[in-house]
Amino acid sequence: MILDSTHFNKKHKEILNDLVGEPFSFLESLKMKGVGSKRMIIEDVSPNLKAYMNTVSDTNYANLELRKAGVLIYINKGLKNFTWPIPYYQLVIYRTNGLSIHAKGKFIHFKNNKMFRENKHFFVKMLDEKIKYDEKYNFLQG
Repeated sequence: MILDSTHFNKKHKEILNDLVGEPFSFLESLKMKGVGSKRMIIEDVSPNLKAYMNTVSDTNYANLELRKAGVLIYINKGLKNFTWPIPYYQLVIYRTNGLSIHAKGKFIHFKNNKMFRENKHFFVKMLDEKIKYDEKYNFLQG
């Protein structure tokens, strides 16, 4: 599900909180040294996300935000903004030439450039949060 977040909508806020959890508090985000990424250039998307990309040769940008139970991907299309919530249990990350995030049959591939490399610390933090979330539901006895 991708939400049009150009304008504030109370129902969207409730949906996002149900899917990916509450946002981190101000003190928690200070302890984590930030919960958002810098913007990155989108190189490629799955066919079912093409409608949310610029049709002309404009550069497409996106940035990510950590939540307690998932990640929000904010996609900018001209003057419109879209939000793609991904719970941690559906999040799959591939490190290819750049980075590719997959969930629910959709994917978004970020270009490997200076802006992407500046977000390395953010991706480490995101993987740590995903591991913490997955450990809560580890049912295997070792």
